Amino acid sequence: MRAKLRLLPNVRHRVLYGHPWVFANEVESAEGAYSAGDIVEVRDRRNGFVGLGYINPESAILVRILTRDDREVDEAFIRERVGSAVDYRKALFGLAGSIAESPGGFRLVHSEADFLPGLIVDVFAGYVSLQTLTLGIDRWKETIVEALRDFVSPKGVYERNDAPVRELEGLSRKAGYIGEPFDPLVEIDENGVRMLVDVQKGQKTGYFLDQSDNRLRLRALAPSKDVLDAFSYSGGFGLSAAYAGARSVLCVDASDAALDLARASAGRNGLSDRVSCRAANVFDLLREYERDGTRFDAVVLDPPAFARSRRMLEKALAGYKEINLRAMKVLREGGFLCTSSCSQHVTATEFDAILEEAAFDSRKSLRILERRGQRADHPILAGVPETDYLKFRMCQVSRLS
Repeated sequence: MRAKLRLLPNVRHRVLYGHPWVFANEVESAEGAYSAGDIVEVRDRRNGFVGLGYINPESAILVRILTRDDREVDEAFIRERVGSAVDYRKALFGLAGSIAESPGGFRLVHSEADFLPGLIVDVFAGYVSLQTLTLGIDRWKETIVEALRDFVSPKGVYERNDAPVRELEGLSRKAGYIGEPFDPLVEIDENGVRMLVDVQKGQKTGYFLDQSDNRLRLRALAPSKDVLDAFSYSGGFGLSAAYAGARSVLCVDASDAALDLARASAGRNGLSDRVSCRAANVFDLLREYERDGTRFDAVVLDPPAFARSRRMLEKALAGYKEINLRAMKVLREGGFLCTSSCSQHVTATEFDAILEEAAFDSRKSLRILERRGQRADHPILAGVPETDYLKFRMCQVSRLS
């Protein structure tokens, strides 16, 4: 018998409008016993069925909804959800054969947006890197891996469950091979560029696939340009620009390990003569370039999330304004700024307002050429703004006339 949670009356609960999260302060009462990770029923104040989800009293999010249908959540259910995610990616990328045969990289399961909250699965040239970030989904890890082996036939599987967020769920942090070990340095083909991905030590699952289409779009601006790829990580934007014919590319990141990957990938693409790397604090370096007169035709800003919670929003907005202002000042007249925010707590409206303020304070005229977001293998679930996290703007910067 499943435990039943009843929502508070006279509250506009987001879960009633499609959002999958229920917080503890939204629940009026609980009927029946449960353990952390169990499947429970959520009901409205009139006892109407809302959905089934897994519960974890240790988490800030008490229940994460898995289905709005009154059905069993079992191995068959999990396999069905994984299978649906696989079918969508095969259609999206036109993969007629096995996913494992594709030389590219793509997100196979995108948590809430694929109706499997807490589960992230990325595929890199046939190798799977996965995260089970919540207790409720971690319980199904064995079933998920079996489903992936049946639907994908991966060359290898690596779990990146070393994310700090697992501790908020009462889970330990760990990482390692599931099954036979393999070389964790995997080469993928991203829009014709050979990129090295470290699934063992790289950030998150090893590489940021959500920006893949934006890296491709950058190529239209890159030929014969001097390009600064700031917060470059392993050089995805910079190498794409060099591949498209940039005159020079400088990749800047605080991580030496990430820059080693960028250098190695540049070598594999025959681009080492036009791609250089520098380990530095981007804020400090941009100030240095502003003072000494170093200028670029295009600057890419792809920083980490400055706001990891609403409490950090004010400081984050100040950081985004500062970094964009400095970037505008090191651009040549008519240069291009490609700038991002992956902070889900920063809205698109707030991000655009920050760019306007940075342009005003730097005495620049800013033309926004395109507003873009994440690639379609990171789908956005309507009514769940947390899934619409990536803001990418292609801009042109000129003197204020």
